[in-house]
Amino acid sequence: MQDVHFTYRSLPYSNEHWIRVIIKISYLYKSNKKMKTKTTLIAIGLLLMISPAFAQSFDDYLEIVRDVLNTEKKAVVAEVMELNDAESAPFWELYNEYNAALFKVHTKRVNIIKDFAANYESMTDEKADALWTSSMAYQNELLKLNKSYYKKFKKILPASKAALYFQVENKIAALVNADLADGIPLIETN
Repeated sequence: MQDVHFTYRSLPYSNEHWIRVIIKISYLYKSNKKMKTKTTLIAIGLLLMISPAFAQSFDDYLEIVRDVLNTEKKAVVAEVMELNDAESAPFWELYNEYNAALFKVHTKRVNIIKDFAANYESMTDEKADALWTSSMAYQNELLKLNKSYYKKFKKILPASKAALYFQVENKIAALVNADLADGIPLIETN
């Protein structure tokens, strides 16, 4: 097996990692090239200017990256949803509520990844079990949140638009998850 060095500082949250994610998110939909180019360049510029050396801590850096990703995501959602005037205000109010709840759930995943990184080189069976159990609890909580908010979005939008919104959320999540999977090594066993 390949020797992989994985530490707290080598979590898959490097500038290059997030630049790839942001570019992929920006290219999800090609209908508005001007907006896509502008937001991608702004995001890349921000990420290049911000490095862990300038942030007070890794957590500060992570929060800045998450804010940039959320801004990019909101731009993609706005472009794709094509909301009319009657739909716009209730949608964005519920969108903000949902994303605040989503942020809390995703913070649990971030903490699981940090815990994995902190214990990677000295992983025990007990710790591996605890991490996997935490991961399944995170996934269940995320599914419960999505089911709950899908119902709420269907109350303010036609079902096709509510489904479209969650399709966009799923595509973005798939891109982030793929990059995380690529950057996080497998647990080494004896």
